[in-house]
Amino acid sequence: MSSSVGSRVVVTGATGNVGTSVVRLLSEDPDIKSVRGLARRTPAWSPPKTEWSAVDVAGDQANLAERFEGADAVIHLAWAFQPTHDPATTWRTNVLGSIRVFEAVAAARVPVLVHASSVGAYSPGPKDRPVDESWPTHGWPDAAYCREKAYLERTLDVFERDHPEVRVVRMRPAFLFKWESASEQRRIFGGRFLPGPLARPDLLPFLPDVPGLRVQALHTDDAAEAYRLAVRSDNARGAFNLAADPALDAGVLAELLGSRAVRLPRTAARTAIAAAWGLHLLPASPHLFDAVLRLPLMDCARARAELGWEPRYTATEVIQEFLDGLRKGGGAETEPMRGRKAG
Repeated sequence: MSSSVGSRVVVTGATGNVGTSVVRLLSEDPDIKSVRGLARRTPAWSPPKTEWSAVDVAGDQANLAERFEGADAVIHLAWAFQPTHDPATTWRTNVLGSIRVFEAVAAARVPVLVHASSVGAYSPGPKDRPVDESWPTHGWPDAAYCREKAYLERTLDVFERDHPEVRVVRMRPAFLFKWESASEQRRIFGGRFLPGPLARPDLLPFLPDVPGLRVQALHTDDAAEAYRLAVRSDNARGAFNLAADPALDAGVLAELLGSRAVRLPRTAARTAIAAAWGLHLLPASPHLFDAVLRLPLMDCARARAELGWEPRYTATEVIQEFLDGLRKGGGAETEPMRGRKAG
């Protein structure tokens, strides 16, 4: 029986895509005593055994340490994807805010820290074979998201050296989707000019097949289960890749949507994205597009062997569910996850 039984767990970024799944699974675990969700805006949503606190991780560190007092574990999920045109702002929240979280964990003597890293932390890698957690994590320097995730990997290297008493786990998931995240992710990456109802097979006669566009996906609830297992474990530490099969490319998605893949040169796709981003019509930057084309595929054997983790959903099932959420305005009872049918 794990010593984490009866755990009191604090979750930062508790009202977002991953946070809502993590909070729900923890609240349903009979051996988790209590959950404290931290977010900038507290929701009306009230899962069992959960209390909410309005906290901005980019703000006062002392307040964070106070919120962490008595916790058996902190799961750090708080992250800002926008504004992509102002990387200094996301750096303050994502990097400096995370450093405040790490320092508050040490100050409050919390024994377990589970940090949301990402496939985006990895250096460019192969698309024809998966890599394990030993692959370098230097990110793609031109993309703010990857640069920030990679920087925090180095920060945690130092934190672990200076605080060996803290068991640190780094989750490196693939792209995470669920029905309830559809509206939020459409706003973050597609912007207000992308109507959700356009995600219909009959309106997509072809899909662009861009060289290098082969990625992995995972249901957010499956990622959340890995976080729960990491909290409950006595021995889990270090990095864990999280992804579902199969890897997704234009051929797989075209078959899923009943359309056909049409080859599109990388430069043409990037030029279109850069133009839309430059005109503030598309929040997703061309720098992130460059990074996605270079992300390696991940081997998840370690999570299976050491956490006993197994995804319940295939990657194609995840995308089907997400597309349905886009069409129907999927959402949840928190401010970041509010549903809205657009178009």
